[in-house]
Amino acid sequence: MIACRTPAEGKEGVTNIPAWKYKAVRRAILHAVEGAGGDGLPFAELTVAVRSRLSGDELARLGALGRHCTTVKLNMEVEGEIARLPGPGPQRLVRGTR
Repeated sequence: MIACRTPAEGKEGVTNIPAWKYKAVRRAILHAVEGAGGDGLPFAELTVAVRSRLSGDELARLGALGRHCTTVKLNMEVEGEIARLPGPGPQRLVRGTR
């Protein structure tokens, strides 16, 4: 199991998900964010982008894709693998400094 954290202030709990699910969704998020370029990937498009990068078998076994995308994305922000572009407007994701 992977203990996923959130960057939100005041929220210190963790969500545990199986390691294979975390690794599959993480890999897909990294590919999607890298493919989006310097303008970043809109958060609203994350689940669709991840879905297109997972195999049919992974999707069938994964369960709630949107929930897993959000959980893994938040942990990746904590780890510095991805970051939110600053500024107003909808959230956009780019590669982090790690």
